[in-house]
Amino acid sequence: MENPDSSIYVFNTHIEAEEAIRLLSRSGFDLQKLSLVGKGYHSDEHPVGFYTDGDKIKSWGGVGAFWGGIWGLLFTPAVFFLPGVGLIALAGPLVSTLISVLEGAVVVGGLSALAASLTRIGIPQDRVIKYETLLKSDRYLLVVHGSIDDEMKARAVLEGAKKVKSV
Repeated sequence: MENPDSSIYVFNTHIEAEEAIRLLSRSGFDLQKLSLVGKGYHSDEHPVGFYTDGDKIKSWGGVGAFWGGIWGLLFTPAVFFLPGVGLIALAGPLVSTLISVLEGAVVVGGLSALAASLTRIGIPQDRVIKYETLLKSDRYLLVVHGSIDDEMKARAVLEGAKKVKSV
């Protein structure tokens, strides 16, 4: 787990990201203040898909099962194909930011829609480029939205559990 910014945590696997979300949930953290972004698939030979069933999004295959479980915890699930990044799945408040960027055709200094969304929530442009690179290499970003107190609570819970220092 890396934490180069006070509001974004980087996880190497979907298992680590899911453990962090569940840990925050057990600590009483408001999950509506979390967004998760990651690849919606892995390039293996197993099919992965996402589909709606009424008001719920369902999934199948490999990492698809992970996203199905996460979407049961977090709000506003979505899947997008973003040029330069590929197919990503995400959930949480960042979805509405990404949608507003896409609908407004906002491009910030030649950044992708995802990078523009991260910039819009206050992440410095140099860090945004690093995050996009990490996503392309199948990492997961957990974004903590809210006040500085929310960020501090999340940091205390996550670092206390993993004994990992912020980068």
